[in-house]
Amino acid sequence: MRYASEHKAATRRRIIEAAGRRFKRDGLDGSGIATLMKDAGLTNGAFYAHFESKDDLIANAVTDQLDKLRAGINAQVGDRAGLDRFVRSYLSPAHRDNLEDGCPSAALLDEIGRCANPARDAYTTGLSAIVDDIAALLAPHDPASARVKVLSVFAMMAGTLQLSRALSDRQLADELLERGVRDVLAIVDAEH
Repeated sequence: MRYASEHKAATRRRIIEAAGRRFKRDGLDGSGIATLMKDAGLTNGAFYAHFESKDDLIANAVTDQLDKLRAGINAQVGDRAGLDRFVRSYLSPAHRDNLEDGCPSAALLDEIGRCANPARDAYTTGLSAIVDDIAALLAPHDPASARVKVLSVFAMMAGTLQLSRALSDRQLADELLERGVRDVLAIVDAEH
């Protein structure tokens, strides 16, 4: 019996990870259950053993993607220099050009806003944790005072990345990312 529960958990994890990559690449509506299950190396029939609905999978994938983003940020951002590196990495051509492994916000934000409450709640919880971690770095004695500023900066970063992805003029897209780095770091440096 123990093997079955471990196997089921591993299978569920595989579905969530495959779905997270596929959702970021093709969008939430552009990814049907058959495709998601094929990506995970499973049949359609296995889906409902793990999730109540596609909305349930979306909420779980959003949670997983934001948990991974948070872990990556926390591993990189231990101090102000780490924050600078993170901003430069986030607003880079490499991140822009890699939807599948990139930030779920930049890839899915507009769609998450139209999702059912479980996905939006998962997004709110995950992003709030990221924002709170960065706010604690910027204002260790009063993180709440930096929370809205960090949220605004994150929105600027995600929007800049989205716009850069949408531009067909590669030079303009690269210039936008460079300008975004300067603007974000200037806001971070400004007193709140």
